Amino acid sequence: MNKSDNDINDLQVKGFKISTDKNDIDINIIHQFITHSYWAKDIPMAVLQKAIEHSSCFSVLTESNQQVGFARLITDKATFAYLADVFVVDEYRGKGLSKWLINSIVNHKDVIGLRRMMLATSDAHKLYAQFGFLPVTNPEILMQIWRPTIYQQEYTGN
Repeated sequence: MNKSDNDINDLQVKGFKISTDKNDIDINIIHQFITHSYWAKDIPMAVLQKAIEHSSCFSVLTESNQQVGFARLITDKATFAYLADVFVVDEYRGKGLSKWLINSIVNHKDVIGLRRMMLATSDAHKLYAQFGFLPVTNPEILMQIWRPTIYQQEYTGN
């Protein structure tokens, strides 16, 4: 079976692979990392599970299927996507995995042709700029509801 450039399932590159199969996800590794992140500190496991369930997910795995990176894409697959929860665990940084992950996402069949793709970052502007992400030129059109301490409150969702 020939895989197209946009079909990244089980693509093997330099001892790692990127998978979009949710069965490959190690939720405990992802939760461990994200719950200590600046963007989702203390996120409850149930919230993370729900987010993953309703997103397109990209896992960076070793040859032995150990989860070492992750990204989540929230998209309608027609006009818009939001990139979230991108990380590579500390001990695997510096190997080009973040670049490979972002490249795989922005060239994925569900993203090509979208009118807008967005993300928020405090510290990785140079990484994302390499793949066409730019500062918002007209931020006055954007609005948000911002609840930065929501995960420190009791979770009542289902």
